[in-house]
Amino acid sequence: MLKDYLKSRLGFIILLIVVEGIFASSYFLFDMPAVTVLYPLVLGFAAIFIAGIIDFLITLDKHKKLAQRDFPEPSGVIEKDYREIMARLKEEEEFSRQKANADYNNMIEYYTVWAHQIKTPIASMRLQIQSVDSDLARRLDGDLNRIEAYVEMVLTFLRLDSDSTDYVIREIDLDDVIKPAIRKFARDFITKKLTMDFTETNFKAISDEKWLSFVIEQVLSNAVKYTNNGGIKICMENGVLCVEDTGIGISAEDLPRVFENGYTGFNGREDKRASGIGLYLCKRICDNLGHKISAESTPGVGTKIRIDMNRREIGVGD
Repeated sequence: MLKDYLKSRLGFIILLIVVEGIFASSYFLFDMPAVTVLYPLVLGFAAIFIAGIIDFLITLDKHKKLAQRDFPEPSGVIEKDYREIMARLKEEEEFSRQKANADYNNMIEYYTVWAHQIKTPIASMRLQIQSVDSDLARRLDGDLNRIEAYVEMVLTFLRLDSDSTDYVIREIDLDDVIKPAIRKFARDFITKKLTMDFTETNFKAISDEKWLSFVIEQVLSNAVKYTNNGGIKICMENGVLCVEDTGIGISAEDLPRVFENGYTGFNGREDKRASGIGLYLCKRICDNLGHKISAESTPGVGTKIRIDMNRREIGVGD
């Protein structure tokens, strides 16, 4: 602080030195005794030094108040002008923030209504093919699942940063979350002739059922999407939920980035439908719920997603 203060007063200090020099030289020019020169110089320097200390303390006090966003009373016309500018900027910032929140809430409301509207024809189509057991019906059901998943993905993406995100943290039966997710992809398993090896976890988790369901469904969706032979295994390992598939796997260079927003990797570039936000949303939700999600994979062998259900400090209020 002292260094910055001296730097800000450098011009004034140089001026004082010049004035003192002129004052001293006038005595020497008239050949006056040294004591008549030194005495007023010492007194002048002492007065300037005391004034400098007082000015430094005043500046330091203002600095501390400004650091705490407590604006001190202006001591001059320039400071008063700066304060008025800051007040106007603060008003403009508040107006912009309120407008942005209103626009954001309107967008959330619009997409929420849109999602509910689009789910109506999806449910209607599903009812029409529910009683039909054929390859075409199973493929259509799989497509409807994907459409519904994309709709939920949009809503989840928008709601993540909302102030009104409806997390309800409580004790839930993990099997009650996993089983509906498996049933949702039942026709996909049949169509692709994939096996499902599910061992009941009998695990009580502290989490949010709705948001955790989205995570598990998204992980299962990826497993089904990128597995053409073999099957999928779901089990619990020391409080860690594991979803393992025998799919095409993830390359070593892509693996560290699979949870980044928009990152699709080689598999995503091959599959033009990949959005690159599914696992990103899973990571964000797991962080908020206090779970840790990770992935391990070997290309051509399969991928294993781990969700640590041992509760940690969560990112949302209890």
